[in-house]
Amino acid sequence: MSSRRQTQSYLRNLFARRGVAPQHRYGQNFLIDLNIHELIVNAAEVGPDDVVLEIGPGAGALTALMAERGAAVVAVEIDPAMARLTTEAVEGRLNVRVLNVDALASKHTMNPEVLDNVRAGLAVSPEKRLKLVANLPYNVATPILSNLLVHPEFCPTLLVVTIQLELAQRICAGPEEEEYGALSVLMQALADVSIVRTLAPTVFWPRPKVESAVISIRPDASKRALVHNLAWFHQTIRQLFLHRRKNLRRVLYSLWRDRWTKLEVDTFLEGLGLTGLVRAEAMNVEELLTLTQQLGERFNVNNEGALPESPAEASEDEEEASDEEQEPDDDVEELDPEDQSSEVL
Repeated sequence: MSSRRQTQSYLRNLFARRGVAPQHRYGQNFLIDLNIHELIVNAAEVGPDDVVLEIGPGAGALTALMAERGAAVVAVEIDPAMARLTTEAVEGRLNVRVLNVDALASKHTMNPEVLDNVRAGLAVSPEKRLKLVANLPYNVATPILSNLLVHPEFCPTLLVVTIQLELAQRICAGPEEEEYGALSVLMQALADVSIVRTLAPTVFWPRPKVESAVISIRPDASKRALVHNLAWFHQTIRQLFLHRRKNLRRVLYSLWRDRWTKLEVDTFLEGLGLTGLVRAEAMNVEELLTLTQQLGERFNVNNEGALPESPAEASEDEEEASDEEQEPDDDVEELDPEDQSSEVL
């Protein structure tokens, strides 16, 4: 059974017959360029050994295509109307499970029901491998990607998804680039990332107001092994980039002002070959990894991920007015609420 070609005219007619419409609150923009469907599935190397988690299947076009390739697909759709359409699109295919649930239990946690279904798919054979392949709803892209990437049991072997181009650029950005931030560092510390293709709004219906991209994220076990304490690394990187344009000496002192003096901060940084005037946004992933691990050793953070003391956010009100080094650009520049929520992984 071959999958239906879900063009714009096909979807318009289907939705009209069913009395449904794209829901903005769910971030529904349906991919109507059939070549992009093939591009995504090919980039993800979907095959019979895969258990594919698809979040936001919509009317099931990508779901059916991956099922045709022999993959076991767990399709998670929050919208009941779209879940029914996905179920119809894969009718008769025993290798597809359609779940009408939210993929997230919270911003920081995947839905246990979703993970249970993934676990069941992987249990079929030791050769099975998990992948995330999806036209991700924009409003959940960051928490889905980050939660899976750091998950101790369900980190996929490959993630190929469509997301906003801006988010893809942040994931792939390097030091000194405007998009570079905590998300860039976390992703690149754990995986090889690349933009497969930029997508114009015209390949979607309804058309989004921004460009999109297909991105490939391939977790690397050798990279992950270098991150000895993922929870500490994640939390510390977040704190450093909340004040990305503030110099490292002042940030480190402010975060742990009750644990060391400014002179001790200077000595610590000199031991790493760093000047206190460097800023987080200018440091590469390797430098930040070394910095966080040395901080963990200094503050006796254990390797199981438990934090004896969470870093306190530096507060502008607590900055010492008598600081002898007055640097002209050293004001704290907080992320605005929208940016901060997207950086909180």
